[in-house]
Parts: sequence; C-alpha cells; structure tokens
Amino acid sequence: MHILITGANGYIGLRLLAELNSSGHRVTAVVRNADRIPADIRSLYGKDRLHLLEVDFLDNPESYPSFPDDVDAAYYLIHSMGGGDGFESREATCARHFVEWIEPANAKRIIYLSGLLPESDELSKHLQSRERVFEILSASQIPLTTLRASIIVGSGSASFEIIRDLVEKLPVMITPRWALTKCQPIAVRNVLEYLIGLLDKPETLGKSYDIGGPKPMTYLEMLRSYARERGLSRCVLTVPVFSPRLSSYWLSMVTATNYQLAKALVGSLHMETICREDSIKEVIPLDLLSYQQAIEKAFSLIAQNRVPSTWYGALSSGQLSHRQIQSIQVPEHGVLSDQQHPPHAAPRSKIIDAIWSLGGKNGWPSMLWAWKLRGLFDKMIGGTGMRRGRRSHSELKPGDALDFWRVILADKENGRLILYAEMKLPGEAWLSFEVTNDQLIQTATFRPRGVFGRLYWYSTFPFHLILFPRMARILAKGWNFHSELND
Repeated sequence: MHILITGANGYIGLRLLAELNSSGHRVTAVVRNADRIPADIRSLYGKDRLHLLEVDFLDNPESYPSFPDDVDAAYYLIHSMGGGDGFESREATCARHFVEWIEPANAKRIIYLSGLLPESDELSKHLQSRERVFEILSASQIPLTTLRASIIVGSGSASFEIIRDLVEKLPVMITPRWALTKCQPIAVRNVLEYLIGLLDKPETLGKSYDIGGPKPMTYLEMLRSYARERGLSRCVLTVPVFSPRLSSYWLSMVTATNYQLAKALVGSLHMETICREDSIKEVIPLDLLSYQQAIEKAFSLIAQNRVPSTWYGALSSGQLSHRQIQSIQVPEHGVLSDQQHPPHAAPRSKIIDAIWSLGGKNGWPSMLWAWKLRGLFDKMIGGTGMRRGRRSHSELKPGDALDFWRVILADKENGRLILYAEMKLPGEAWLSFEVTNDQLIQTATFRPRGVFGRLYWYSTFPFHLILFPRMARILAKGWNFHSELND
C-alpha cells in the first residue's frame, strides 16, 4: 500500500511512521520541516519507501506540491491545541486546506484520530475543534474513518507526563472536582494497532469508532494507580472549588505543560469521555493493555532512553514556527552579547559530546540553581519554564525543545549548535556554540526590546560574569554531567 501521514513528526505521527516500516508499506510523510524526521527512521525505510513532502496547511493550497499518486490511505493527525488562543480556527483552516489538496487526487480513504465525546451537548473548545475538523473531513468526497480516543498513555504523551509530574513531585495533592470525572485511558501501543489495523478493513469506510482501554477510570484513580505502580505513597485531596483558570495555572506551574495547553486540557477534564460503543473490538480484536501495563511499557522506554516522540517536541509547545526554524539567523547588529573562547582542554569530540548533552536531566555545568530559578520565574508568568527537558540524553535535531530553548541548528559533525530562547523576555535571546580545531566559541546574544530590554540585560549582567565564563571553561574540558557537580 501507499500510505500518506500528515503531522508525521508529531507525537502519534512519528510513532506510526516507525511502525508502518515493519509492514512493508510505501509511505509519504507530510511535514512542515523535513529536517525534523529523525535519521534513524529515514534509515529504516531507505530511499525507495519513504518520501518526504513539506507542506504547511495554514498556507494557501496553491503553494502545495502535487498530491502523490495512488494513495491508499491518508492519516490526518494534525492539531494545534498547544499553540494558544485561536487554535480552533487554525485547526479548521488546516482541515479545509487538506481537503482541497486531497480531493482532486484518487486517494481511497482518510483516517482521522479524534477525541471521545461526552454525552452532554456542551463541548469544550478542544472537543468542539475536534468535532469541527471531523465535519470538514467527512464532508469531502473521500471516505472517512474516525477513531475517537480519550487519554492516550505512553512515554512522552502530554497526559502521561502531567500525571508523572504530579505524582513524582507532590507527596500531597489538592485536586479539583474534575479529578472524579471518568475517562477511558488507552495505551499508545493499542492506538497504533487500531490505526494500522484499519488499513485492510474496507468495511470501516465512512464509519466512526470509540477506542479505549479495558475499563473506565477517574483521574483520581489514575493518579493513585500511577503512585502504586511506582511504589510511592501519595495523599490526594479533592476540593469542590477550583476554578478552570486556577487549575490551568496550577498544572502549568507543577508540570511540564505550558499554560496554553493546560488551559485547553482543563476545559475538557470535567467532561466524561468514555466509550459509548465497542464495535471496533469485532473489527480489530486486540489484547488491550491495562493502564498499569501502559505505565510499565512507558517506563521501559524511558529507562532505555528510547522515547520516540514527546508532546513538547512539537513546535506548537513553544513560540517558533517551522519557517523560523529554517530561516532564523543570530543577529549581529543592535544586540548585546557575551562571547567566551577558551582553548581546548579535552579532545574536540569530547567537547562536542558535552555540548550535545546540555539540559534536561543532565543539567547545566554552571550555576544550575540560577537556571532553575529563571525557569521557575518563567513558569510563574506563563512561559515554558525548564520542565520540558529534552527528547534524548545525547541527540539533538533542529526543532527540538531543550528546557526553555528551541534548537535552531544542530550540526554535530562541524561542532555547531544554536539555541533560541522561548522563555518570556523583553527581547530575543540566542545561545550558540562552535567547536573549532583549537577553541570553543560560546556566544550569548540578546536583542533588547526597548529600554526595558536593556535594563533586563544589565540587571542580569553580574550573573553573566560568573555563569558564562565558567560554563565555557567546563565545556572546553569535556564536561561529564554524570560526574560534575552543578552548583
């Protein structure tokens, strides 16, 4: 079969792309930035079975490349919920443009992963948007099959990481009344099996199916079950009054999620999202993983550093668009900067490895407490903070989230790394590294926005006098985050 995947470098899309390789299908991956498809997935397919197309569905369809010939199934996996206010309009626009693109072709079907709907007619903005996309796709001439899922549990998923943060960090939790709402969590493994299982089931054309795990659970049960699975003793208290705005701020402060995503999620948490029908079980019979088994599998991948995708790896978790990733340049004029260039005190390859291991659980080699304090302040004012971490302990690619930075350039062979700050700032900030044959060149660049921007730079300058020189010297020695003390 010839399969097309939109959103192929998203959380589900990237995993689906990897899974389809074993089935021998020919795949066209539609992405906004082809550089963000990992090299290991490209190598799995080779040159003949994987074709990459760069399309931004917010652009005018006239600018799109031609739709591929003989597509048997097109997966629609695009969403913009983490991108902040107005995501409903963006999602509807993407769906309409996708339909305009696919309809003139001879594609045989569209497969859409949506959300489970509550019995109530009143929907949250998140679920309203998913239903609007469903209406747009189903109005096309191409037969549509829809899978509706509630909470998806897997390493790197937004829901899993939120629960993980809450339980791991808080011995005592005060939760709103929505913690007693029922949902039906499903393992990401089973979601992928359903998505792939539809391909050879022509009887599913034009139909919608609810998919979920073995049994419904309340969010409170999910928190407690996670704690038991991890051997943690946790006290969870539910209170009747906890406004959605306060809940959103609370989740954004305690967990890795940003405020915009937390706001969108909280709007749906008081709505019961459980399977109303189970006809998918007759069409695609599966051994469904329990919630506990899904947690075990997630931690198996985390322990092996083999998490294939994360919610915060999506560009929508930050501020930059794919165009900025591709075209952004570190400015040279009208900027304030700090440059350090210590000589090599270790082999060049070891210095590059040290730079490529910055951030996340590895930390930062100078004044780690200051980095954490700045991340906490950023969270308090609605920014991304430090909790996004990093996708891999040692690998970086353009577009990756790295604490409150976004990777702009990652050229390991030539020893060049450029990071752009996605924290809230009165200006724009970059941190770049270049490892030449005899020295490390580390440059912090800030383009201030007005007088306040300049005041910000000079108020933090005393910290820069210690932080940046020390960090450069430690990296030039081939910093080993396992053995160095972060003070």
